[in-house]
Amino acid sequence: MGIRVEQAGQGDRELVVSVLEEAFHHDPVSSWVFPDEAHRRAVHGRFLGVFADITLAEGRIDVAEDGAAVALWLPVPAGAPEGEDPTPALMRQTADPDNGRCELVGRLTGEVHPHDRAHSYLLMIGVSPRRQGEGIGAELIRTELERCDRDGVPAYLEASNARSRALYERLGYHFLGRAVELPDGPSMWPMWREPQVS
Repeated sequence: MGIRVEQAGQGDRELVVSVLEEAFHHDPVSSWVFPDEAHRRAVHGRFLGVFADITLAEGRIDVAEDGAAVALWLPVPAGAPEGEDPTPALMRQTADPDNGRCELVGRLTGEVHPHDRAHSYLLMIGVSPRRQGEGIGAELIRTELERCDRDGVPAYLEASNARSRALYERLGYHFLGRAVELPDGPSMWPMWREPQVS
């Protein structure tokens, strides 16, 4: 397919959040965190903005040339992090302080995140619904996976629905065997990809 990929800067934050909100508005995990759709519409962007801010500060956000898709990548060093990760609490505090699910989803995914080897973490990828099914998301991911393969770096993510899980499997990821089970909600699938040598 071949799309041009640009790196987002601080000035692209609103575009990134907008694409993520549109892409994840009906996602099973977002729908579990914010069950009421009107409330989700009001606070979801603030929730996703936390991910955008962290990635702009610590990682890299790739944007498809026409702004239809974004991928948030974080470099994760080897070794268990020291102390408690403040991100889940920040997600709750920023988006919806009375909603414990904002924090719980981050804590549960954090518990299964592997730390034995340095890796590239696909925190989120979103494709505008009007452009889904065109292969843009796969192309955006391949851009980073080519770097991972070249540098010998594994990659990791959590799939939030069966359709995305199937895409990630086609790109070389495999399920690690222990799903994140959200209480009375959907599953998330931690997935790992070893660097591939051509």
